[in-house]
Amino acid sequence: MKKIKFTRLDKFLSFILILVVLAIPVSVVYSKSLLSKSNIEVERVREKLEKQEIINESLTMKINELASLTNIQDIAKEHGLSYNNDNIIIIK
Repeated sequence: MKKIKFTRLDKFLSFILILVVLAIPVSVVYSKSLLSKSNIEVERVREKLEKQEIINESLTMKINELASLTNIQDIAKEHGLSYNNDNIIIIK
């Protein structure tokens, strides 16, 4: 039986091939974990955004309620003011 001799180039290429074969699955798992982590963060931000939108809607309704004409008239009466339609100027 003859012994096969490997040159330095053969050994180097074998080493590189083994390294690549081991690195590809590791890189795939790593990239999948990064993607999963990013998706979790996106969901957290989305939930936070939805909660803030609900708060904003509630505050908008509160502003509209406080800015209503009847509410303004009630507050004016409480402070001894009167509503005079002649003093209202419409700007176009």
